[in-house]
Amino acid sequence: MVALNYLYVALFFIVGAGFVLLATGAARIIAALLLKKRKAPAKRQTYESGEVTIGSAWVQYPLAFYIFALLFVAFDVDIVFIISWAVIFQNLGWFGFAEITFFIVVLALGLIYAWRKGVTKWI
Repeated sequence: MVALNYLYVALFFIVGAGFVLLATGAARIIAALLLKKRKAPAKRQTYESGEVTIGSAWVQYPLAFYIFALLFVAFDVDIVFIISWAVIFQNLGWFGFAEITFFIVVLALGLIYAWRKGVTKWI
């Protein structure tokens, strides 16, 4: 009985992979037949935010922007956990209080670590 379940999973995987390959191949064939491959020079230019590129086409943004955004998202998601904890706080008792205290301490330690590494400085 267990082997039959694995057969279903393998069959599902094969059919799914076949569908992806078939769809991708069909899209390439249709694009090759219907669309012309010549590209205007304007299509080869870098386009970002509607601004014309000045100088080099590749601009490297400081990594701090991405890390700062990642910290924001992480703490923003943690607020969802804290709010949901606060809604059912009376049902949890002291164990729930200990859990959220540990959670907030770990968050604080993470923030202190990021602060000491200079991640929170906005260039």
